[in-house]
Amino acid sequence: MGIYTDLPAELVTERLRLRRWAPSDAEDYRGLWLERGPTALRRIDAEGRPTLEEMRGRLLGNPLMADPGLGLLPIELRDTGEFIGYCGLTVGQATFDEPEIAYELARRAHGHGYATEAARAVMEAVARTGRGRLWATVREWNAPSFRVLEKLGFHRSDRVTEDAERGNTIWMTRVLDQR
Repeated sequence: MGIYTDLPAELVTERLRLRRWAPSDAEDYRGLWLERGPTALRRIDAEGRPTLEEMRGRLLGNPLMADPGLGLLPIELRDTGEFIGYCGLTVGQATFDEPEIAYELARRAHGHGYATEAARAVMEAVARTGRGRLWATVREWNAPSFRVLEKLGFHRSDRVTEDAERGNTIWMTRVLDQR
């Protein structure tokens, strides 16, 4: 495992701010889970779980929400402060040395280029940590995510994780420019 600098606690773009999670983000984060379809691994179940309090606990107790080395950052619109999703790094199916970029936006934020803008900011910050490559995993039916990744210079690898129930996962990769 290499030695890497941490991601900044905040990333700012022309329209967005990515920052650390706060307990007040729990309701918005849970809202993303409510929008997820039936093939999603993590969604609100028939009993309404995770509850708002459980979601708040996830934000405070999950290292992916707090670790400066890797982590998912909430995205908000700079001009209004409105929460629209998250973007960041996870080990997920990848590794600490070559992490996976992940993003999810509320439906109301789709189609405005926010995912591309946020992911570009994260990708550029990751390159400054000293890492040489990023991965992304995308379900084969998720055309919008493929478009975002292609705009960012990702390309398909030879890896596919088969899943007849949820759809195959395509592994995308990108070599990072060291700055």
